[in-house]
Amino acid sequence: MNKKANSGLKIICLNRKASFNFFFEDLIEAGIVLRGSEIKSIREGKVNIADSYAVEKGGEIVLINSHIAAFKQASYSNHNPTDERKLLLNKKEINKLIGKMQRDGFTLVPTKMYFKKGKAKIEIAVAKGKKQFDKRATKKNRDWNREKARHIRKSS
Repeated sequence: MNKKANSGLKIICLNRKASFNFFFEDLIEAGIVLRGSEIKSIREGKVNIADSYAVEKGGEIVLINSHIAAFKQASYSNHNPTDERKLLLNKKEINKLIGKMQRDGFTLVPTKMYFKKGKAKIEIAVAKGKKQFDKRATKKNRDWNREKARHIRKSS
């Protein structure tokens, strides 16, 4: 009997631009405080975290500039699509992240949003911005690996 290993993860959206624009140092999983209409909209896949980032406000980490589309069936209790959303982290993790942001100049960038055991989670990367020459080097390596793969396919 072959059983398929189900990790319980269902990826909702990815931030592909983040890996091109930033060097990742650490990845942290966090929960998100959401309203009913927001979670229903997320289940439909109508969410975008491409230009979002996280900051510290009042001792908490808050996700800014994420877009969760308004849920059509919600009436007066609908949400604002670009609201700030609180991230659920331990106090120890929050203090560590705040220290890195203030001392070392790191940024908190969301890399992906997913469901884990029915709960909406977001993966936050502690990241440092790339310079223009770093981006060119990344692109050059990616193109070279693609060419290398083509040559190997043709030769075999």
